[in-house]
Amino acid sequence: MYYIYHIPGKKIGVTRDLNDRVTQQQGYALDEYEVLESSDDIDYISDREIELQQSYGYKVDRKLYKNLFNKMKVNATEMTSTFPWPLNKLKGNLMDNLGETWETMYGQFKLDDKTVKWITDHAKTSMYDAKRTYVYNKAFFEAFYNENKKFVEKETTNFRNHLESMKANLVSHSKAQSNGAVNEVYTDMEPPIVDLQNRFQKIRNWADKRNLYAKGDTKTQFLKLMEEAGELGRAILKDDQAEFVDAIGDMVVVLTNLAHLGDTSIEACIDSAYNEIKNRKGKMVNGTFVKA
Repeated sequence: MYYIYHIPGKKIGVTRDLNDRVTQQQGYALDEYEVLESSDDIDYISDREIELQQSYGYKVDRKLYKNLFNKMKVNATEMTSTFPWPLNKLKGNLMDNLGETWETMYGQFKLDDKTVKWITDHAKTSMYDAKRTYVYNKAFFEAFYNENKKFVEKETTNFRNHLESMKANLVSHSKAQSNGAVNEVYTDMEPPIVDLQNRFQKIRNWADKRNLYAKGDTKTQFLKLMEEAGELGRAILKDDQAEFVDAIGDMVVVLTNLAHLGDTSIEACIDSAYNEIKNRKGKMVNGTFVKA
């Protein structure tokens, strides 16, 4: 979200972080400035800032806000990524460049709310230039981009632990039932194959490359969801299995994007829903589960 702030008698400006830019950097308390407008549309907010500066009689910025941050120059070496700002101005400038990316030997890095916080928490001042700061690429990669590996390792460990517990219970039961003869069922089982490329993340990557998140919003995605729900209804009425599968898949894609645009994730929504229903009791009535 972009905010147009007004410091009476001083200036009108735009920022994505009011506390950092106006309070921390410029020294104005909450009661010393006001927010005139806010929007997630950078094109609108850039034009509107100029209009308000003119109408209030302040100095008008020579460049539109949106043009100030299109080219974030990060110097990426094998070891580090260096930013062109000192520590005391790093967070505000990173927030103004949300969505920007840069290439490293570990792949493409991107600025979002979580990565900005990590960078500001871990950044160090360059020994060559006090006005520049840097982070270590490998540490950044391990914190955000190596999640698939960590997920696989975690799930494999959990499965093996569960398997060992099943085998121990089975051995104990078999001994009791067969006078010491051990049943070896399941001893050759292997952990399930875990998709290394998270399916929901694939959808988000696809949408991001097509500017769906930059130019879309929750309202348009909701309308898209209703459209796909209609397709699903038609597939059910026609008993069309291919269209049925396609419609459900399309709805999952839309829900994934809708969640992201609503500042959450499809995974978080699923977990929340499951936590609500996992202990729910009830019965089936006319084909519908009715909770007790």
